[in-house]
Amino acid sequence: MKRTNGIGPAVDAPSYEASEDIPTNTSDNPTMGDIIARRYGRRDVLRGALAVTAMTAVSGTALLSGQKQASATTNGFDFAEIDFNIGDNIVVAEGYKGQVFLPWGTPLTPDAPAFDPMNQTAAAQVQQVGYNHDFIGYVGLPYGSDNPDHGILMVNHEYTNEELMFPGDLGRQDRAEPPFKDMTAELVDIEMAAHGGTVAEIRKSNGAWELVVDSPYNRRVTALDTQMTLSGPVAGHDRVKTSADAAGTTVIGTINNCAGGVTPWGTYLMAEENFHGYFMGELAEGHPEATNHQRYGVPGGWYAWGQYHKRFDVSQEPNEPNRFGWVVEVDVFDRDSKPVKRTALGRFKHEGAESIVNSDGRVVVYMGDDQRFDYVYKFVSEGKFNPDDREANRDLLDSGTLYVARFDEGGSVAWIPLVFGEGPLTAENGFASQADVLIETRRAADLLGATPMDRPEDVEPNPVTNKVYIALTNNTRREAEQVNVANPRGPNPHGHIIEMTPPNGDHAAATSEWDILVQCGRMDVAEDGATFNAKTTINGQFGDPDNVAIDPKGRLWVSTDGNSPGGDLGRNDGVWAMETEGEARGTSTHFFSVPVGAEMCGPRFAPDGRTLFLAIQHPAEGSSYSEPSTRFPDFDANMPVRPAVVIVTKEDGGEIGS
Repeated sequence: MKRTNGIGPAVDAPSYEASEDIPTNTSDNPTMGDIIARRYGRRDVLRGALAVTAMTAVSGTALLSGQKQASATTNGFDFAEIDFNIGDNIVVAEGYKGQVFLPWGTPLTPDAPAFDPMNQTAAAQVQQVGYNHDFIGYVGLPYGSDNPDHGILMVNHEYTNEELMFPGDLGRQDRAEPPFKDMTAELVDIEMAAHGGTVAEIRKSNGAWELVVDSPYNRRVTALDTQMTLSGPVAGHDRVKTSADAAGTTVIGTINNCAGGVTPWGTYLMAEENFHGYFMGELAEGHPEATNHQRYGVPGGWYAWGQYHKRFDVSQEPNEPNRFGWVVEVDVFDRDSKPVKRTALGRFKHEGAESIVNSDGRVVVYMGDDQRFDYVYKFVSEGKFNPDDREANRDLLDSGTLYVARFDEGGSVAWIPLVFGEGPLTAENGFASQADVLIETRRAADLLGATPMDRPEDVEPNPVTNKVYIALTNNTRREAEQVNVANPRGPNPHGHIIEMTPPNGDHAAATSEWDILVQCGRMDVAEDGATFNAKTTINGQFGDPDNVAIDPKGRLWVSTDGNSPGGDLGRNDGVWAMETEGEARGTSTHFFSVPVGAEMCGPRFAPDGRTLFLAIQHPAEGSSYSEPSTRFPDFDANMPVRPAVVIVTKEDGGEIGS
């Protein structure tokens, strides 16, 4: 996730990476750059990245809106690669089509009002699809089926862009200015209602997908009015009690829902990421939460919410930030159910929460903390998944062990448990219970010697191969002395992807093996040190890997956040298909591209691999309501730019990428 720095044209607007304005992890644990540098030698890198620097650069051709331009396929994916896109519309590979679906403001129920950008209200927004689509999940209907043509779609809504949402070009003109100078109580409530998630029943009919408007499943989960239960070790602890919740068990809303996951029992996991940005105010001097808040960057001051809702002002409610930064579980099959914040999974800036059933029946959830120099985690449930009794799985995520990763030389990962009383997690270091360890997960991981990473975002297990992929988006603050030719980016502006292999497919094991699948960037720029397979074309080279998806054949698809026409790689974000096996390993092919200013989020395949759900987040970011850099998806002067889902299918109805 990123928010841009100004409101000029998107191609010129400078941007900053997630959480750039908060304190960096200052622990002296070895960085990922240190470990990579020790593990790989100069000769290995020369064989991979630098040996291709003499190849001739292929110039990208700017595409017109929606235009498709193909080049030869270079790997096992059977589609013609698209060229660079710097335009204002989506671009998809030849032979495929993209259906715009559920844009911001879409009414979810028969009695929901139609979207009216000039007359927005919070009451309307809680009945309409939210803003800035991110994670996408899908489960087939009826429950327990793999129905690829009828199911429940889940969409996260991470944050809001006031300058693109509201007429009058409201919001900040520069990040140095307060974000609340033009905001009102009603506008704040609309923003809060636009956060959270959407649950929608959908079906395929005559080759196109449609919303089932009268579905018993359709609902919004918002930051404004959705009651949630705190469960697990932190529930009822003094540090999560507030004036509105003396019991410390009920929270209103969820915020900054980035990626997430779908459990084996069909529930929706919403990951709370940059929660710090929603708080304002100042703690009293010497307050016991000061160190905790500082480690998470609280207060961030991104929004005006604290002016109208005192729970977002830390001077009035110092414990409220401790009630965010969790993974939220939503039962999508029961519209009246209360979402649950599962505190056993730890508190940090969750990018995602993807799970897999281990060989012994326990459930393992992989997670990344999306900030420079923070960590990779996994949670292993105490109980086992019961495929025949959905109710028996209801509280599986309340009991288990949270682990943090230490990447060691020689290619091994040590998974270190975050358990009160073990190692440094004791009263001498400020932890009086497991609840304290989980509330201060980051500080606990610091003390345990976890490996600081380059913004770990999605951590995705592959159910076909049992390997696990970590998307490390970038780290522009890594210093040159921390790296060498094995990881020659200091700073590292383009990111990389790590592949982990658990021993004998045991995701609960105390160790794993690791390797670098690819270092991103351009292979014709020597200082990038990109290690794509030499067969990868200039169009197949990308930076800033963010989320990944695994198709039914076990193939890897990568979406990006940070490419831009004005950036080093000179293109919009998109989706790339990547080979992970054999001689083609590390070969990447450009499949889909977003409009200018947008981030590529989502990706999720239907069970048969014939549908790919994608999320177009913050199109036109860096511009304004009155002069957007794109009017996607309506291309109507009377409509604002709108985040949306795009559903990609093959024109002949076949499998994506086949």
